[in-house]
Amino acid sequence: MESRVEAAKKRHADRYSCSQAVYCAFCDLVGETEEQAKQKAAPYSGGAKVKCGAVMAAELVLSAKAKEQGLDEETLIGDLEKRFQEKNTTVICRELRGEKGKPRLRTCRGCVEDASEILDQMLQQL
Repeated sequence: MESRVEAAKKRHADRYSCSQAVYCAFCDLVGETEEQAKQKAAPYSGGAKVKCGAVMAAELVLSAKAKEQGLDEETLIGDLEKRFQEKNTTVICRELRGEKGKPRLRTCRGCVEDASEILDQMLQQL
């Protein structure tokens, strides 16, 4: 069986945006169909909300699971961001992509992989 991390990377390779790739790989855990997830995650891609879209999608999943289980959503999201930042130095899309002549810190596919991996690990601990 394909891991959720591999599923997210495959979706990204199949032209899903970063946020759609991550959210759709986990959508069954939050009771959404692939199409619902694709639409819900679309506004978060490409740094549209400043933060990396892959991270935003992971936060959507984590937020839903936290609410479902009565856990502190803000603490979990903070932990996810901290873990991602430890791997990549930032959660800001334009910084990751290396805009304005700065070096690229991580590819979008790499962000999809990292966000999915961290999310998967965190969900296993809930």
